Amino acid sequence: MAYSVAVAGASGNAGGELLRLIAKHPQLELKTVTASSMVGQKVSDVHSAAVEFSDMVFEATEASILAEHDVVFLALPHAMSAALAKQLPENILVIDCAADFRLESEADWVKFYGGQHAGTWTYGMPELLIEHGAAKQRAALQSTKRIAVPGCNVTAITLGLAPALAANLIEADDIVSILTVGTSGAGRGATEKLYELEPTGSANAYQVGGIHRHTPEIEQNLAKSAGRSIQISFTPVLASLDRGILSVNTAKLKPGTTLEKLRAAFAAAYDEEFFIEVLEGGKFPSTADTIGVNKAIIGLAIDEQANRLVSICAIDNLVKGTAGAAIQSMNIALGINEQTGLTEIGIR
Repeated sequence: MAYSVAVAGASGNAGGELLRLIAKHPQLELKTVTASSMVGQKVSDVHSAAVEFSDMVFEATEASILAEHDVVFLALPHAMSAALAKQLPENILVIDCAADFRLESEADWVKFYGGQHAGTWTYGMPELLIEHGAAKQRAALQSTKRIAVPGCNVTAITLGLAPALAANLIEADDIVSILTVGTSGAGRGATEKLYELEPTGSANAYQVGGIHRHTPEIEQNLAKSAGRSIQISFTPVLASLDRGILSVNTAKLKPGTTLEKLRAAFAAAYDEEFFIEVLEGGKFPSTADTIGVNKAIIGLAIDEQANRLVSICAIDNLVKGTAGAAIQSMNIALGINEQTGLTEIGIR
């Protein structure tokens, strides 16, 4: 069966990546692309790599246009999806790549985003350990009609820490994550700041001091894995690379925790997961290992001096961090094999 697809906000980075992945999916037919300032222009004017759709023209982002499809991807700025989603029929599958429906706490939404909380959709991270590690989020995605795609930083941190928390091997109130983030994943404002300072070869921290909007989402996820509240200090560092996230996550070890126990916990969580790879001892991932593919790669170590877990997770922020997660979750919701369209999508 072929599903008709629309991508709202297709002129942006996430939208362009969705086009690349949709072109590889045998059961998707892209019918409509929408934009705001680029209405009337061709896809090729923005996304030269999307050759399959180069002659398609961006239409206005209107609910009446989107409603004629089986699947609608919303690749819009934060706080713009909610109003549009209200106008779409309940029987079509709507997948939001922004933050509008990720958070369960209204207070967290008001604190970190402002404005009215739009509610919570089914969370689009199939591998997320929930119920203190007794289950995974995948089951909740089956047959759902509304999906909230996780934040890219959130994905790198969550996947890198959840098994250790679920197995009660690390403390929940002393977690530190430092992320090196490519410019396509840091937002336009942060990117412009970097290039104002130094066009190439530079790095700078941004959203410092616990104010990054992904913080409550990370804590929401990891609390479900841990079965208790958690606290994280999260600092992203913008680097002059096009795409990719390298998340260096550390946490204080519980008494008796060994590297062998940690590796066993990660194996139990991820050995059956096609899109997550845990490297053998002494090996660690780089962002180059993940470019263009829907994969998270994790390396584990113990800092004996500091008595801390060191878990390093690499992803492509535009694929496993956004568009790939959207397609993977869509496959589950539609009852398609989860790997469909995502096994041969590298860009080099």
